[in-house]
Amino acid sequence: LRVDVIEAGFPAASPGEAEAVRRIASEVGGEEGAPAIAALARCVPADVTVAAAALAPARKRQLHVFIATSDIHITHKLRSTRDEVLERIRSCVAQARELVGPGQEVEFSAEDASRSDMPFLLEAFTAAVEAGASVINVPDTVGYTEPKEYAAVIKQVVKLVGRRAIVSTHCHNDLGLATANTLAAVQAGARQVEVTVNGLGERAGNASLEEVVMALRTRPGRFEELTTSVATEQLTATSRLVSYLTGIAVQPNKSVVGANAFAHESGIHQDGFLKNPLTYEIMTPE
Repeated sequence: LRVDVIEAGFPAASPGEAEAVRRIASEVGGEEGAPAIAALARCVPADVTVAAAALAPARKRQLHVFIATSDIHITHKLRSTRDEVLERIRSCVAQARELVGPGQEVEFSAEDASRSDMPFLLEAFTAAVEAGASVINVPDTVGYTEPKEYAAVIKQVVKLVGRRAIVSTHCHNDLGLATANTLAAVQAGARQVEVTVNGLGERAGNASLEEVVMALRTRPGRFEELTTSVATEQLTATSRLVSYLTGIAVQPNKSVVGANAFAHESGIHQDGFLKNPLTYEIMTPE
């Protein structure tokens, strides 16, 4: 399962953001064996140009372009048409492919995919792959979908483009289902997951890195032949570092990394735990 990509930012947002992405590309992505560094760009030619320039110092680059495909976004946000959206996809994915260079990745995201008309969504993904996209991302941008529904979408996308591109997930947590949706998608054939430490992100946040990784690690029988290279012993330290740097506290009962994740209050729980930790702990704190 592909989790060795750092999406460093949105260079077109500001000169400071562009410089931050460039420094990450250089200082983190410039080393031998470094993860791929990704940068986000709207399907706007100027965005793609700025993002490609910021990524240039990285050994492995992933230029990530996106545009909305749901009718509510096309009509009310983009004030555009489906045909215009398809043309922007073809044009900007082709531009990204040219700028990022051979052997590198171009990712295309259909914003609000989970509320998009399925035939049009598949048409958009086909256009992206034909223009040079090697990663196809299926965002649940507003946290609207549920696992069975999302898995069904992923299966159709895998069937359509899975031999030509990696299929990716991007789930938001508005209904508390981001991790569940991500795992359902993995079981349906997705091979890249977009996750964040502590589940940080817009509104209610994104799928949590530590939850997804530990679900895969704890339930290998449910995710056969799927592994990650994440050093799980570093999850808690990373969580605390991110919390310190952002000033955003982790709720005590947060799974995996919360202060109470391995605390046992009930006497019944304590009794069982003292006899055998496996009675109440499905993973070791270590």
